[in-house]
Amino acid sequence: MIRLNVFIQVEKQNREAVVALAKELVVASLQDNGCVAYDLFESATRADVLMICETWKDAASLSAHEQATHFTTLVPKIQELAAMKLEKFEF
Repeated sequence: MIRLNVFIQVEKQNREAVVALAKELVVASLQDNGCVAYDLFESATRADVLMICETWKDAASLSAHEQATHFTTLVPKIQELAAMKLEKFEF
């Protein structure tokens, strides 16, 4: 399995838009084949930090997700409004 932790740092004026885009991404991604989990979290201590935690069955499932229309449409929109950092773990 593959786990991705995607940290999103967003300024106050863009936070509402980024949360809406991220929620849309979560809903669509949960329908992708091989998606085990896909969740959006908000930091309890920093209002400017969000995190998407993803778990994928295998590399093929993750690759298909990265090519899906919802991913290629929504992720660039989030990146226009916020900084993203990715951590990847295989287990």
